[in-house]
Parts: sequence; structure tokens; C-alpha cells
Amino acid sequence: MKLSNNIQIVLIDDDQHILDSCQHLLKLAGYQTRAFLDPNIALQEIHPDWPGVILTDIYMPTMSGMELIDKIKAISPHLPIITITGHGDIAMAVEAMQKGAVDYLEKPLKPKKLLSLIETVIEKRKKIIEQWEIIDNVLPEQLLGETQVIIETRKHIKLLATADRDALIHGESGTGRYTTAKLLHELSPRQSHPMIVKNGDDLLSIEELEKILKEAQNGSLILHDPCSMPTEVQRFLSHFLLNQERSGKRTVKLLVIFGQSPEDDLKEHRLLPELFYFLSQVRFFMPPLRKHKDDVILLFRHFLKNSCTLLGKQRPKIEKAYLDTLKRHQWPGNVRELKSVAELYAIGVVKLSSTEHSQPIEQMTNPLDNLVEQYEKQLIEDALYLFAGHINDVSDYLKIQRKKLYHRMRKYDLDKANYKIK
Repeated sequence: MKLSNNIQIVLIDDDQHILDSCQHLLKLAGYQTRAFLDPNIALQEIHPDWPGVILTDIYMPTMSGMELIDKIKAISPHLPIITITGHGDIAMAVEAMQKGAVDYLEKPLKPKKLLSLIETVIEKRKKIIEQWEIIDNVLPEQLLGETQVIIETRKHIKLLATADRDALIHGESGTGRYTTAKLLHELSPRQSHPMIVKNGDDLLSIEELEKILKEAQNGSLILHDPCSMPTEVQRFLSHFLLNQERSGKRTVKLLVIFGQSPEDDLKEHRLLPELFYFLSQVRFFMPPLRKHKDDVILLFRHFLKNSCTLLGKQRPKIEKAYLDTLKRHQWPGNVRELKSVAELYAIGVVKLSSTEHSQPIEQMTNPLDNLVEQYEKQLIEDALYLFAGHINDVSDYLKIQRKKLYHRMRKYDLDKANYKIK
């Protein structure tokens, strides 16, 4: 049975009479219900993937409705909560909605209004759960890994993709920050609208930012390194986010990528405090590959298979000793470096061994000079991808002077501009 066909309504109230009457009415209407006098016991039934709706009183002796909302939202920000309030407590009900409740009902409960609201909320809930089922099928293929840290990362993406919230994504280069931002757009209800990708140093004026926000209307803006935007542009973006929050209408979903910790950028006065406030409300950390090294072999085989398929080649045999080498490597370039190593292995270049060499004779179909040049070009191109075209980082990584690096790039017709996130 699909989760969307198994939606349950949890009723929480310290008044047994109200619980009994609500439960009777909802059962007559064909809904599955569970009733609780104690909110603490009700919370034990709720988990992040729980396919339900919650109807709760605001005033209860063991736990206030406000505290209950906070606890429920900590379990899952998506869970729909309808509050029940006494006459004259509208201000409290409004506060509950600001905390995340979807709506409220006044006592005494009117059956027709209760059923109408429940029907509306459940239809919305069904759509989210159906989207989750699609994501559960797609996500493991897009973000590979069997370690707990990757499983938790996929759960986080699943929750955020269906929540219309801005998000801050940070982590080391090559960990999949851009892939994650892309998934948060493509798996969201905004998927049919534009996804614009920009570097902060491409937005040096308010006019440029306004133009991009207009292009991203109803879609998403993936913004890499907002700290490289001038102060006045950061301030304009802060006002834009504030206006979206006040109006309750998010015309653009902002997905921001940081390299180092944003707190460091804040301390170094590269990031405006008000912009940091808006961006940090939903944070997403991408773990480095060394934190989930048990996924290395699975990822290597996947990238190798894809490369061989693309090249129309048979997958080469991988010696156990080489697999052990892959496991021991620290992967400073993270998943991106691993992908590069697998792609080179597919064309016969074996990296990370004690003496880097090419695969057996049957794969040596090109002259040696051509293979060496191909290898050198691949290394430079991988580093350009790895550091998004930032020459200082590339020269440090390859341990080559900038002047020599530019000379080699001209030789292989490589332009750093083509490797910047656009």
C-alpha cells in the first residue's frame, strides 16, 4: 500500500469528551484516527516519514500546544498541524501558525468546517508523500552510497526538496555541493521552472542581481560564494529575502553554496550579518569522502562503469591491491577526485599506485606521447573543475607555477572561464 493511501489523523486533547466526539465524526467520514490525552505519548508515534496529520488543542496541562508544535517540527518540518483554540484566543492561534501550524479551529468545533479543513490538509499531505515516494526511487541513483552518513544526507535532501525553503549548503570542494543544490531544485515542485546558477563574483551590481532574480522567477537560484558579491549587493539580497519572508510568498528559492564555514566568512567581514541570518536558517553540510570511505569502492566501480559505457569499452579488471590503495587514499579532492581517477582508469591510466602506470598492452592503442599529453590535459582539466577555474588553487594543487600552468592551458586550449560555475 502506498503511504499516501495510509494517512492517519492523530488527535491530541486533554478533554476526553472532545477526543471522543472528534474521533467519532472523523471515523464516520472514513478517516483513520488515533486519540491521545497525553501529547508525550502521541510524540512517540511520530517519525520523519510518518504519513499523518495532527489535530491538537493549544491549552494542555502536560505540554502546551506551542511546545508540542516545536517538538513536532523538530521531528519533521513537513508535518501538518491544526490547532484547536478557545473563543478569544485567536492571537494564540495566529502565533501557532507562525510557528508552523497550517490552520486553526475554534471551540466549539463545527463538524462541517472541521471536515472541510481536514480534507484540504490531507490532499496537500498526499501530494507531498507521493513526491517523497518518487524521491525515494530517484535519490539513491543520484547520490550513491551505503554508509550511514550518506543515508542521512539523502533523508535531509528528501525533506528539504519538498519544503519551499532557502538553504545554505557548505562543505569542501568536490563533496557534491552543487549536485545537492541541483537535486533540491529538480526534486521540488519548482522543477518545471528555471534553475539559474551563478558565482557571487558574477553579480557585482544590484542591477545584475535583480536581472538574475527575475530570470529565476518561480524557480531556484543556485548561488556559489555570495561573499564575493559587494556589500551593497549582499544588502539588497538580504532585503529581498526579508520581503519574501514577510509576504509569505517565495518567488525564488535560494540555494547558496559555501566553501569554508560561513561563520569564518562572517568573522572575516566578508559576509553581512543580516544575510548570514537569512541563509543560516536551513543548513546542509556535505561530508568529505574521508568521512564515508566505505563508499569509495562502490563509487569507483560506478564511475568506472559509466566511463567505459561512454567510451564503448569493456570494464578493465581491478586488482585487489589497487582497491586497497583506493581505500587508503585520503581523497583531498573528495568525490570529484575519485570520479577523475575512475575516468583515467577507464582509458588505461592508473593513478594512486606507487608508480603511476598505464593498463596492459591491449589498451595502448595510441602513441605514448599522445597518452602523456592526454593524461596531462586530463589532470589540468580535473583540477580546473575541482576548483571552479580558480588558478591560484589549481596551481597549488598541481604544484606548478602559475606561468607554467597558463602555458600548458594554452597548449591544450583550456580556458578557466569554462570551468566556473555558471
